Amino acid sequence: MSDDYILSVEHLMMRFGGIKALNDVSLNIQRGSISALIGPNGAGKTTVFNCLTGFYKATGGRIQLNARGSQTDVIQVLGEPFRLSDFVSPRQLGSRLWYKLFGGTHLVNRAGLARTFQNIRLFREMSVVENLLVAQHMWLNRGLLAGVFQTPRFRQSEEDALNHAFYWLEVVDLVDCANRLAGELSYGQQRRLEIARALCTRPQLICLDEPAAGLNPPETVALSRIIRTLRDEHDLTVLLIEHDMGMVMSISDYIVVLDHGDVIAQGRPQDIRHDPKVIAAYLGADEEEVV
Repeated sequence: MSDDYILSVEHLMMRFGGIKALNDVSLNIQRGSISALIGPNGAGKTTVFNCLTGFYKATGGRIQLNARGSQTDVIQVLGEPFRLSDFVSPRQLGSRLWYKLFGGTHLVNRAGLARTFQNIRLFREMSVVENLLVAQHMWLNRGLLAGVFQTPRFRQSEEDALNHAFYWLEVVDLVDCANRLAGELSYGQQRRLEIARALCTRPQLICLDEPAAGLNPPETVALSRIIRTLRDEHDLTVLLIEHDMGMVMSISDYIVVLDHGDVIAQGRPQDIRHDPKVIAAYLGADEEEVV
């Protein structure tokens, strides 16, 4: 895998019983880019995200993440299905239990990949800043004795987490809302808070699942500006699913188009805009709709 690519997906397959959701999906995400995954409803976009982030274990193919100075085989870190009949030693049982309890999405996130969701998943009864502190649990000093005795390292860890939270609140323009309950924020603010929470896990690649869904035009413009800032000023790579084609075409460096679980086109926005297969499958019969 080239160091230029932060993510490489080869021949990805995903089946649900007899239903084939993904069929031989291959794509490469350039480090430091904004890439978009588009396609009609049911094309398999969110299924791809779920496979990339460990919510599903793909039934075939390879997902290689090149982040934080190491390469991670995403499918491999998810472990095998948990079946007692497979175990022949206590060590093997312990290893599988570890993956079952602490693996999956946590290991993928620790490797440097974070995501948001179509449906907002905030802790609504916690404050804005508390939502961001919770996201940093893997980076905090969690020693029991350190917490009981409030050691200098423990206090420094808490201060660093608070500073990190306010850093990202400033990026997404939510500093003034830090002490409000997350459930009291407007829909657009909650969208930005969910992005900030994902960023607090310190990813190098962030996957945004329909971040502009439900936003009005000014909010969409503000979101586009934030996404560009993540790439240009914070050295992050962004992969997003989005139906707002104006936003996709304006901010994306690279676009991958899915239809019925297959990649039907990929390339620069100017190439995708006029691709006949894309126009027919997703954007309609009239090319003017994507101009």
